Amino acid sequence: MKERWKRVLSVGVLMIVGITIGLFLRDDNKSVTKNLFAMDTYMELTAYGRNSEEAVEAAVQEIQRLDALLSTGSEMSEVTIVNREKKGSLSEDYAYLLKRSMELWKLTDGAFDITVYPLMQAWGFADKKYRVPSVTEIESLLTYVDTSKISYDETTNEVVIPEQAQIDFGGIAKGYTSSMVAQIMKKYHIQSAMFNLGGNVQTVGTKADGSLWRIAIKSPYDNVPYLGVISIAEKAVITSGGYERYFEEDGIRYHHIINPKTGMPVQNGLVSVTIICEDGTMADGLSTSLFVMGKETAISFWKAHSEMFDMILCDEECKLYVTEGIKECFSTELEYEIISKY
Repeated sequence: MKERWKRVLSVGVLMIVGITIGLFLRDDNKSVTKNLFAMDTYMELTAYGRNSEEAVEAAVQEIQRLDALLSTGSEMSEVTIVNREKKGSLSEDYAYLLKRSMELWKLTDGAFDITVYPLMQAWGFADKKYRVPSVTEIESLLTYVDTSKISYDETTNEVVIPEQAQIDFGGIAKGYTSSMVAQIMKKYHIQSAMFNLGGNVQTVGTKADGSLWRIAIKSPYDNVPYLGVISIAEKAVITSGGYERYFEEDGIRYHHIINPKTGMPVQNGLVSVTIICEDGTMADGLSTSLFVMGKETAISFWKAHSEMFDMILCDEECKLYVTEGIKECFSTELEYEIISKY
């Protein structure tokens, strides 16, 4: 009789252990997806793991916090207040973005410039009241576009900007936000997550099954579903192009990416630039910068800084230029050319 109860007890213990392990496995594979509208775009966050619900909720709150802080469309945002007052004592986020923006301005020889906002307003991209400004107006506004004229003291976090200048972090804010969301995921011990912030994709770890994330690169052409697919882990994939925010006048299309040296929407043969790297902030800033540069200068820039990022350029003929660092993890049915460092 004692042996029989021992066997029953052993079976019961095994059942309890099995159920407990099953619950842990189920929790580890639990997924939560949240959609929201922020920073003037639609976003989707997906996380896997036992803390996924709490992590996604914390990420949403962080996105909303940064949106309120950095939005040029809000009278109460820090960006708007500094633009209005022409000076200020900066928050940690604003100070970080300002420093990174000034570094990118130097690195890209002015292709990335956060003081281009007066031109964005003149073209109507700030308030969607689109118009083509005169040559005289553009030339006048160009005198206010120069990141080097910003005075920033890192020891006190105090900034002073010229009287007519205005700052806009639109070319870097979503990339920074994706990096901050990735940090939140890791804080909650999430090892598998992906978020799409209006075309700015950031991944945390691999997929829940251990395989790589497969990210489709959005196509600027209606008759091409996507440019290709890249398989990645723990990276940002950020694309800039003039095919989403634009208007037409007299049969001419004008898009929102303004060349800070000419004051005109960029027209150089490129239709999109995709940057792949670990740093979402860097990827966002470089996607805009290299679009402004054009194909040849962008390729030269990559060759000089290939350790920092990889890229996919798409030209007006729908031909792709893919850097050699991602040739093994990128697939496409379009014509393409591998760009080598040497």
